[in-house]
Amino acid sequence: MIVLFWPWVQVAAAFLLDLLIGDPRGWPHPVRWMGAAAKKAEEILRPVRSISLRAAGVLAVLFVVGGSAGAAYGLLWLVSLIHPLLGAAAAVIVLASTIAARDLAAHAGAVLKALESGDIGEAREKVGMIVGRDTREMDEAGIVQAATESVAENTVDGVTAPLFYALLFGPVGAVAYKAINTLDSSFGYTNERYLEFGWASAKLDDLANYLPARLTVPALALAAFFLRLRVRDLFVSVRKTAALHASPNAGYPEAAFAGALAVRFGGSRSYGGVRCDLPELGNNGGTADRRTLRDSIRLMLAGSAFFLLAGLALHALAIFFAG
Repeated sequence: MIVLFWPWVQVAAAFLLDLLIGDPRGWPHPVRWMGAAAKKAEEILRPVRSISLRAAGVLAVLFVVGGSAGAAYGLLWLVSLIHPLLGAAAAVIVLASTIAARDLAAHAGAVLKALESGDIGEAREKVGMIVGRDTREMDEAGIVQAATESVAENTVDGVTAPLFYALLFGPVGAVAYKAINTLDSSFGYTNERYLEFGWASAKLDDLANYLPARLTVPALALAAFFLRLRVRDLFVSVRKTAALHASPNAGYPEAAFAGALAVRFGGSRSYGGVRCDLPELGNNGGTADRRTLRDSIRLMLAGSAFFLLAGLALHALAIFFAG
């Protein structure tokens, strides 16, 4: 059992634990607490007239990220006082709570299952749970594209970035990343309400995802090779279209998925009844189908596993040369 004390073993165990059980319904989850903390921080800080909205947003970031990391550190320290083995087990559980590979696969799989059963209405309902665009009038191709794009978009936020910070900084680092990501989901909008208050949240999220988004690409390429998908098109798609995305980071995994799956992401869609046209990602004009969605789930899982294996290998090399 002594190996459970090794940080890299804890990260690997957490990844496997997430694949086994995901986030069981009814269980407490740190992200929900972070969301509640973000809401409370806004309620307290937004009305303060003695500071600017941008400064209030910076304080909200410090409160939520610092509070989340501090709470994780304190919890693990207290549990370790009871017994070191309990502390190690708690570290694995905390780490697993920051990873969402199983849930991402399950949500996309629910859409695929509805389509395979011929229930287009249920498929629209299921995809509406994971995307922000209007889904009521979607045909099967639109549903598949929306679900596939969701898998690609969330691979970094939900899996590889938490793994990246877990490998570097352990459970506290992974929790801090999830707090940053939650703040961006809460405040990182360019609308009138959050342009200033959410400035710090959006910028910090961009910074936190910069390396993970780019390092995810070679992991996806390895996965595409083993899954017999389009490796060359993956790199061409990233090189030519990743920078077209409005986000400085999201274009990399999305363009990688689009190239590997031989489809195009982006294009026309509707949000709240308002039509908009997004830049197209990918170097192939193929239409997404059920096989595309199934392959996207496999690519996400395999790419995440290769990302973790690469991180563990680098960790082992660092220990070898340091010793």
